[in-house]
Amino acid sequence: MKFNKWTMGLAAVGVVSLASAARADETKMSQVQTALSNTTLSGYVDTAAVFNPGGVADSYSFAKANGFYLNSIDLALDKPQDESPWASGYHVELMFGPDATPDSTTTTDLGRRGMVTSANSSTAIRQAYLALRTPVGNSQIDWKLGVFDTIIGYESSTDGANPNYTRSYGYTIEPTTQTGVLGTFKATDWISLSAGLADTTYNHGYLPGVNSGYQNNSGGPGMMSYPSALGSLALTAPDSFGFAKGATLNFGVVNSPGNSSRFSGGRGATSWYAGVTVPTPLTALKVGASWDMLDLHNEYRHNPNGDDIWDVAVYGNYQFNEKLSFNLRGEYLNQSNIGHSSDYLIGPPVSNGPFIASREVEAVTATVQYQLWANVLSRAEIRWDHSEHGTPFVSNSGDTSTANAFTLALNLIYQF
Repeated sequence: MKFNKWTMGLAAVGVVSLASAARADETKMSQVQTALSNTTLSGYVDTAAVFNPGGVADSYSFAKANGFYLNSIDLALDKPQDESPWASGYHVELMFGPDATPDSTTTTDLGRRGMVTSANSSTAIRQAYLALRTPVGNSQIDWKLGVFDTIIGYESSTDGANPNYTRSYGYTIEPTTQTGVLGTFKATDWISLSAGLADTTYNHGYLPGVNSGYQNNSGGPGMMSYPSALGSLALTAPDSFGFAKGATLNFGVVNSPGNSSRFSGGRGATSWYAGVTVPTPLTALKVGASWDMLDLHNEYRHNPNGDDIWDVAVYGNYQFNEKLSFNLRGEYLNQSNIGHSSDYLIGPPVSNGPFIASREVEAVTATVQYQLWANVLSRAEIRWDHSEHGTPFVSNSGDTSTANAFTLALNLIYQF
C-alpha cells in the first residue's frame, strides 16, 4: 500500500502505525465504493435530418429548418433509492446542444422557442435533484428537491420518450422544468397525488410557458416572493378493468401569480393539463389524448380578461412487432385575443383592434419507427400544419408566406 508523506512522517515519530493507516484507507475506499456501487450512467445522442418543402418555418418547440442536426446529447447519473422507509438518492442530468431545455438565463418568445436561432444552444442542467422518502402510515411521500422536469404534459423533453419526433403545440405552451420542491404521495395502487412549490420567471412581453419554474436571476417577480404552485393527480386502471388495465388518466396545473401589478412586467399565468392513455381490445393498438391551456393573467392593459392559448391532441400507436411501430398524432390549436405582439405562437400577428386576431391551426403527424441497429431508435416522419385564417407560416427567406407548412424528418437516437 502506498502512503503519503504526511502519514509516513507521523508513523516515524510513533503518532500512528502504518497498519492503522492502511485500515483507515481501506475503510475510506470501501465507503466510496459503496456510495458509487448503485450509481448508474445513462443517456443518449440525438440526431436528425430535416427537409421543409418550400422552406417554410414552423413555430412548435425545437422546429428545424432544412439541414442536418445534432439535436442534443444527454448524460444522466442516478443513485436510486433503496426500499428503506427513509431512503435517499439523487438524479443529475445534463443536456448539450441546440435542444437543451432553457436555463434560468434564457428568455425566448414562444414563436421562436427552442429553435436553432435561440439564445440557448449549448448546455443546460436538465435535472439535478435529491430524491428523499418519508414514511406516512402504510404509504410514503417521495420528495424531489432541486431542478426537475415539469409535472404536466403528454410529451417529454426527451425526444426518444415521445411517440413522434416533432413536438406538439401542447408541449410548446407548457413549462419544461421547475426549480423547487415536489412531494408525491401514492394513496392507493391506482391513485397518486403530487404537489409542490417552485421559483418562476415571467417577463412582460414573453410567454410565461417558456420559463415557468425557473429562478429569476435578475430579481423582479418570481423566486420565493411569488412562487409557482404545482399540483397533479394520476389515476391508473387496476386489473379489474380488463383490456383497459394499465390505462392512465392525468390532471395537472402549474400556477404562477406574478406580482401584484399587471402593468409592471411581472404578470402571472396558469398552465392546465389533462391527458389519457388507454389500451384497446387490439393488443397492438393504444390510443391517447391531451388537452393543454396556457392562461395569461390580465397581462395587457387592453385585455383585462386575460389571454388564452389551448391545444387538443389525439394520439394512436400501433405496434406491428417488437421492431416496427406506427404513431399518429392529430391536433387543434387555438390562440385567442393575444394582447402582446411577442406572445403569439402562430404568426406573424394580425391586427384586430387592441388584440392580435385569433389563430386556429390543425396539424397531423405520422411517424414510422423501426429498429435497424441495437440501442438505436430510428424513425421517419411527415408533418402537415394548416392555418384556418391567413398565411402565418413564413419561408426561411421571409419573402413569402402560406397557410400550410410541411416537414419531412429522419431521426436517429443512440440510447445507453
